[in-house]
Amino acid sequence: MFPVIRIAIESDFDGILDLQSRNLYSKLSISELENGFVMTPFTPDLLMKLLLQSGVFVAEDAGHIVGYLLAGDWEFFSQWEIFELMISRLPNLKFEDREITLDRSFQYGPICIDRASRGSGIFPQLFDLMRSSFAPKFPVGVTFINKLNSRSFAAHTRKLDLKVVDEFEFNGNSFYTLAFLTAN
Repeated sequence: MFPVIRIAIESDFDGILDLQSRNLYSKLSISELENGFVMTPFTPDLLMKLLLQSGVFVAEDAGHIVGYLLAGDWEFFSQWEIFELMISRLPNLKFEDREITLDRSFQYGPICIDRASRGSGIFPQLFDLMRSSFAPKFPVGVTFINKLNSRSFAAHTRKLDLKVVDEFEFNGNSFYTLAFLTAN
């Protein structure tokens, strides 16, 4: 049976939070980080706020959440310092001859796929659903990846063809900013 890729509902939150907990940067050993990780912890309240923006997507297999993707507007993400820094850098960024502005772009991520389901095609399917869902409102999507997360960087640049538009430092870590067009 293939996973169902869909917009999340509130009853998916426990599965999302469980998957997040098993892949959260702050909970992993150095060797576990090589398999990829998520940086920003989300709570049920935060997930609900994104759900109201239709920004929570899941992959469900046999009743279990095996992948999730979060996306939303900059106003939502500005509550974290790292996103404030990203927002301050947007006026200097362009992608495919388009200015990246607050009102014409959105933040994509995190995305997390259960280790046992990686390589099964869930990653691009979740991304495509998010992209098509956000395309009517935003022509450009933006994300950041910790330079330590080489697995995520490779997946985004090779499988999805996202492009690096900026690099920055935050709290002693180095990050890439990547962008993509929502129209295929």
